[in-house]
Amino acid sequence: MTAFSGTYVEAIRRALFDAMEADPRVCCLGEDIGAYGGAFRATEGLLERFGPDRVIDTPISEQAIVGAAIGAALMGQRPVAEFQFMDFALLASDLMVNFAAKAHWRWGATVPAVFRGPSGGGNGGGPFHSQNPEGHFLGSPGLKVVAPGTVRDAYALFRAAIDDPDPVLFFEHKRLYRRLKDHWDEAPTARLGEAALRKNGSKACIVTYGAAQHVALEAVADLDVAVLDLRTLWPLDDQAIAELVQRTHRVLVLTEASLTYGPGAELAARIGEACFGWLDAPVMRLGAADTPTPASPPLEAAFLPGPKTVRSTLERLLAW
Repeated sequence: MTAFSGTYVEAIRRALFDAMEADPRVCCLGEDIGAYGGAFRATEGLLERFGPDRVIDTPISEQAIVGAAIGAALMGQRPVAEFQFMDFALLASDLMVNFAAKAHWRWGATVPAVFRGPSGGGNGGGPFHSQNPEGHFLGSPGLKVVAPGTVRDAYALFRAAIDDPDPVLFFEHKRLYRRLKDHWDEAPTARLGEAALRKNGSKACIVTYGAAQHVALEAVADLDVAVLDLRTLWPLDDQAIAELVQRTHRVLVLTEASLTYGPGAELAARIGEACFGWLDAPVMRLGAADTPTPASPPLEAAFLPGPKTVRSTLERLLAW
């Protein structure tokens, strides 16, 4: 691989390009991913390099896209299926949850497919193009769920997801697509299921993932508070969480997904059960309001947890 310098979305494109160069079994399919290059240009240039047999434009049918990807995976390919928005992954959830996730348990078959696309709010996309639906899939044994929050992880975790023998949902936060840039001379690597400490600290810790980690880092830039980026929501790095809680004794779980019954609720429960003896205060959590995502930018800003809300919640946690 040659050196890279670019944005988060360009790292996604480079990861797919490199995977297709390295392995002829890797193909991609989705709406407008060929000549148009994808809704966010994540697949731009791939059709010219790899041709229509490996870069496949599909009808506007998420069920057809996922069904074709599962079939290709069962026949020995390594397909990457794109949703134009991860909100629409719910249209094909039956196939992912009730077939791809269960094939290994039912008859020993592997489904090495990646289902990827943009998620998250902050761009005024409204209730149908700004959701964080990862929680819908986290309770489905057999699916792996990944949410990279940096340019390096966008590349490294995508390569790991393509190489994985199990079905992987890959959530790319659209607010990061062109806001983050990075460069490297050698391609970064990562393993699914390993968290990353983004900031050290001893007074408390924030457990988070995806774009929310940048909210956390802004909020605690001058505080002695650690920030742990989970990177993979399943499998979960319970050991990294436990080691950090053992050192800091106070925990804030921060997500952009809905607060009630969302990923943050499961994380808070797991920490409360496994780390109770090390806690000096209840586990606190922040998430999006329990409403559909507003289209109005001022309302969306109030809907999402921001640095001021994180800061005020931490002040209460530290004073406990």
